[in-house]
This record gives sequence, C-alpha cells and structure tokens, in this order.
Amino acid sequence: MSFDRINEKLNILADAAKYDVSCASSGSDRKNKNKGLGNASKMGICHSYTQDGRCVSLLKILLTNHCIFDCAYCVTRKSNDVQRAAFKVQEVVDLTINFYRRNYIEGLFLSSGIFKSADYTMERLVAVAKKLREEENFNGYIHLKSIPGASDELMYEAGLYADRLSVNIEIPTKKGLKLLAPDKKREDFLKPMNKVKNEIVKYTNEKKVLKSTPVYAPAGQSTQMIVGASGESDKDIMYASNFFYKNYKLKRVYYSGYVPISNDSRLPSLGSPVPMLRENRLYQTDWLLRFYGFGVQELLNEQHPNLDIAIDPKLSWALRNLNHFPINVNTADKHLLARVPGLGMQSVYKIVQARKFRSLNWDHLKKIGVALNRARYFLICNSKDYEKRDLTVEQIRSQILQNTSSKYQGYYNNQLSLFN
Repeated sequence: MSFDRINEKLNILADAAKYDVSCASSGSDRKNKNKGLGNASKMGICHSYTQDGRCVSLLKILLTNHCIFDCAYCVTRKSNDVQRAAFKVQEVVDLTINFYRRNYIEGLFLSSGIFKSADYTMERLVAVAKKLREEENFNGYIHLKSIPGASDELMYEAGLYADRLSVNIEIPTKKGLKLLAPDKKREDFLKPMNKVKNEIVKYTNEKKVLKSTPVYAPAGQSTQMIVGASGESDKDIMYASNFFYKNYKLKRVYYSGYVPISNDSRLPSLGSPVPMLRENRLYQTDWLLRFYGFGVQELLNEQHPNLDIAIDPKLSWALRNLNHFPINVNTADKHLLARVPGLGMQSVYKIVQARKFRSLNWDHLKKIGVALNRARYFLICNSKDYEKRDLTVEQIRSQILQNTSSKYQGYYNNQLSLFN
C-alpha cells in the first residue's frame, strides 16, 4: 500500500482516538530482553513529563473507526457521516516499530471501533500486540483497549502481551447507557474487566511461589467515563467509580467531559460543552477517595449531589464540617492532618517527621510547603501569627477565594513581565 494511503489512515484514526483520555502513567516495568527494542518504565508512558523530567509519548490510534453500534455520544457511531478507515494488523506493527526507531514514541495505545463482532475486533488487537512482542521483540509499553463482550480466552491472551488493559464503561449508570446506547449491555463491559481482575490476582499469587511465572497486565486495568452526556450528578459518577475501584481493583478511572457532536434530543445542546473545571474537580475527588481516606458519602450526598466548581472538594468538605477544626499540627494524627485544606500527603509525612524534633510554627510549615492561604483557617501551631479567628463559613470561603485569585493574578503578571 502507498505511503499516501497509510498517512491518510493515520490522520483519520489518530484523530478519532483523541476522545479516549485513559492513557496515562503505565506503572509497568517490563524489562528489555534478548536485545529487543525498548522497555516500559515505572515512571509512566503518556503525553506528559515524568518526575525525572523526561518527556514521553506513545502512538495513540484506533485500529478502525468502523463500528456496528450507534451510541449517541460517539463520533464514530455507525450513523455518523465521517470518513472511515481501517489498519491492517501488520500496518500497525510497522508504524509502531518505525516510529520507535525514529525516537517519536516509547509505546503504543491501541483502541478500536467494533466491527463484525467483539471477538473479531479483540482478536486483531491481540494480534498486533503478539506480533510486536514475539516477532519484533518489542519490550516497550503497550496499552490495549478491551472490547466489551470479548471472550475470556481473548482477554487472557491480551493480558500476556499488553502492559495495561482497559474497557471504557462510557456512561456511569445503567439508565444512562440504556438511553444513549440501547444496543449495549452493562454486563458486556463488566465481563472482560472481571476476567482481567481474576487473572491479575492469579498470576500475582503464582509469582510469589514461582519466580519464572510470566507477567500478566503488569500495569493493571483502567476505565473511562463520559461526564455530562446523560445527566448524572457528580455523586452518581463517584459512587460508580468507587464501585469499580473496590470490585475490579482498577488502577485508574478517567473522566472525560462530553464534547457535543450532534443535535440529538437525548444529548446536551451543541453549545453546552462540559466545563473542564468539572473534570478537574472529579479527579480531585477521586484522589481524595484513593489516597486521603475520604468516603464518597462525606464529599457527595443527597444534600450535596454535585461538586462546588469554585473550590476544591477538600476545602468544600472542611467548610461544611468546621466543627472538626482547628486541629493542632503538633499533636493531630495523620488521618486528621490529611483532611486539612492546603496539606498534601507529602506535607503530612514531612510534618509527622519534623515534629519529632521540635514544635512546629507557621514558618516551619511554610518551608515544608503547606499552602498557608488555606491551611491557616483550620490549624493551630506553636505561633501566634495566622491563628484561626472566629470567622463564618462565608467569610473563610471569601478570603480563600480572594487570596487564590490574587496569587494567580500575581503569577499572570510575572509571566507578562517576562515577555515584556
């Protein structure tokens, strides 16, 4: 096939893949073997910068944008009038190897529309990964999208060649899925997720006994939800996320704001994109659930079904629970410190270590990296400065928002001065 046709396919199928946001840090450490190509680092494979300053990237494409389904929210649905294309298995393999040799990429993120059947599609995704591993001796990062409804046999094989697997739940609730994608069943999404979870547990246990046991999906599995297409509240979304984290041992849940693509009456109007800030607040909530010891019901409930766009979810919780504050930074346990606005987990660990040697004051906290513009309203320490005053919730909120606004305005002015 001519270079022009391959390039045309690449333009179409790379553009179609941009709606899938679930390609971030790999968590895999697949080593190079037999003098092969590349390796997968724990530092992560994504279009981003790693902690050690490396800029890493991957080839992110669809195998095809042909699809047998007609999901209202999907740009590649069968009724949509878009230019269609499909790669052959060998074409994806050749692109990946050639791009890697030119130092364009460090891995592959491969998804696909569903053509003919789930198994037919999944079989070809697996074939790409298998060829890369066994024929090209490629040891770089591979992320395969699991196809809803694919057989257990294919999911098992996929985990032997891919670093990460993910199946997109797409819509957070059964009701929303039935409304926007009536041809799909939620059980078809859960089946491959359950198979991967069970195999990861099985291989992890076998690895403890037999070191030569091969790795199975070492970076685990993830999923993605579309936010704002079917009217779910933030509470609905986070309860769904919590369910998948607990029952399927997911590494990550990704949140993708719905991008209006049609005038379908079931969907938000074309002029109503989901605010990026809503995505950000959902990720912050997700982080609090996984690493800060919060429960969903504390952050989102019947009285507060949606997140406050103006302030982060930890601050929102603290303002609703002022009776828990202030706490003493020199005596409070880690669980309570982690709930103070302005304190990240690294700051909490530093505080716990530092206070073994002396009582901490505001200067110490500032050097540690605590965001005092928020934390000072919820902490007391060995200092008279910035002690919590008897302020109302509205006053604290107003002052924090004002301080935050001033901070970013100062940063903006500094950036302008650089250009001037």
